[in-house]
Amino acid sequence: MKKLFIFDAHLDLAMNAIEWNRDLRQPLTEIRQREMHMKDKPDRGKGTVCLPELRKGKVGLVVATQLARYTPPGSALAGWSSPQQAWAMTQAQLAWYCEMEALGEMVQITNAEQLESHLALWEDEKKPDEKKPIGYILSLEGADSLVDISYLHKAYAHGLRAIGLSHFGPGRYAPGTKMEGGLTPLGFELLKEIEKLNLIVDVTHLTDDGFDQVLDRYSGPVWASHHNVRKIVPNQRQLNDEQIKRLIERGAVIGGMLDCWAMDVRFIDTVSDPWQLNIRLENLIDHWDHICQLAGNSLHVAIGSDLDGIFGTEQSPWNLNSIADLQKYEELLANRGYKKDDIENIFSKNWLRFLRKAWS
Repeated sequence: MKKLFIFDAHLDLAMNAIEWNRDLRQPLTEIRQREMHMKDKPDRGKGTVCLPELRKGKVGLVVATQLARYTPPGSALAGWSSPQQAWAMTQAQLAWYCEMEALGEMVQITNAEQLESHLALWEDEKKPDEKKPIGYILSLEGADSLVDISYLHKAYAHGLRAIGLSHFGPGRYAPGTKMEGGLTPLGFELLKEIEKLNLIVDVTHLTDDGFDQVLDRYSGPVWASHHNVRKIVPNQRQLNDEQIKRLIERGAVIGGMLDCWAMDVRFIDTVSDPWQLNIRLENLIDHWDHICQLAGNSLHVAIGSDLDGIFGTEQSPWNLNSIADLQKYEELLANRGYKKDDIENIFSKNWLRFLRKAWS
């Protein structure tokens, strides 16, 4: 069966390459074997993402992140001790993307013309998928690394096209997951500058107050790159129904993520086992279903897998071995009553429609 093209709107590729020291050009079996005896991180030897597996799964376009958090004194979270150090890490990550471009492994997408050219390449059946570059749209997950607001323009010049103001814990521009409160004064200033550049604002990881403030004050494009449903997993990291409705009204798209604790309320990271709890790829369809019912259509859900986002197979659906298994959703969605157009919307067309409008 011919594989459908997939657009995954959230992958921490450069973080895995630089901080996890993974050569993502290599086959997944070799990456896992190299990490067989490493104990420094819980997901060693359990990664699911590499460039060959992206091609195998026809995941030809991704939103790829830069991620480096500043952690203030007293914080228990991992991170960098100064914004300058965090900025330096994002530049190391950027350098890796540039190296992948130099090797023909990836290509950066920053505008509508480049987007259409890349899609045409992946539609060309004369060239095998394993020879095609992975297109990437650069996103900054959490704005802590912007030393001051002028750094946003440096990032834009390097190709940044999407940005989230927060990540986990306290943030210089906005508090994030597991926190309360709204944007900081710097955050409001940054939001004004983001609007001048017409960047996509990613509401993922914002607090409830921060979410409302961004949607109230920002008139540019917004999406939720990797966010599930609070009705099913009732914690602050997921979207409640009112937030979902506001995103639908704004024409946003919500990317479903495959971290088990965001899919099933029973899962406790570093403790639970996906197989024992029978957490499968199908669980995410429950979240998509909920959003589709609120919207009355399939135009606002898509894939933002977050695979290998500081977790591997130990925290992924047990019937997923690699990111190529995203292709299983074609059959799984059909079995749940989704029509061909709906499945194509979820696989890529919703993100593509959003970008074409944002970049028109």
